[in-house]
Amino acid sequence: MISFQIFVDADACPVVPEIERIARKHQVPLHLFCDTNHVLQSEVGEVHVIGAGADAVDIAVANACKKGDVVVTQDYGVAAMVLGKGGYVVHQNGWQYTSENIDRLLYERYTVKKARRSSKKTHLKGPHKRTAENNERFAAKFDWLIVSLKRAETHS
Repeated sequence: MISFQIFVDADACPVVPEIERIARKHQVPLHLFCDTNHVLQSEVGEVHVIGAGADAVDIAVANACKKGDVVVTQDYGVAAMVLGKGGYVVHQNGWQYTSENIDRLLYERYTVKKARRSSKKTHLKGPHKRTAENNERFAAKFDWLIVSLKRAETHS
C-alpha cells in the first residue's frame, strides 16, 4: 500500500496528462487543485475546485499535503511550504525543489520582482515556448521520483 499521494497546483499546469498517466501507472492517489476560473476534469484523480482568490489554490495545495507527499507546482512559495512539511516538490519542467535550492530560488524571485517594480520597462522577457520535449523530460523525471519513493517504502 502506497502511503504518499500526489498533489498538483493544476491552474495552467501543462503536464497534467503526464501526471495522470504516471499516477495511474503506479496507482498513486492523485489530487488536482484549480480555481473556479479553470475547468478541469480527470478520470484518474480527484479534482478540488477552490474559490478564486489570490493564492487560494496555492494555500489549499500546501495545506492538503503531508510529510512524504509529492507536489507539482511552479510556485516557489508553495514549494517552500511543502518542503517545510517534509514533502517532495517538482516543478512542471521536471526539476526538483530541495532544501538546498529553495532559498536561492526565493531570493531570485524577490530580486526579479524588485527589478520589475523599479523599471519603467513593463515587459520583461518571459519563458520559452513549451515543447513536447519539455513534457517528455518532465514525465521521465517525475516517473523516476515516484518509482524511487515506492522503492523506498518497500525497503523501510
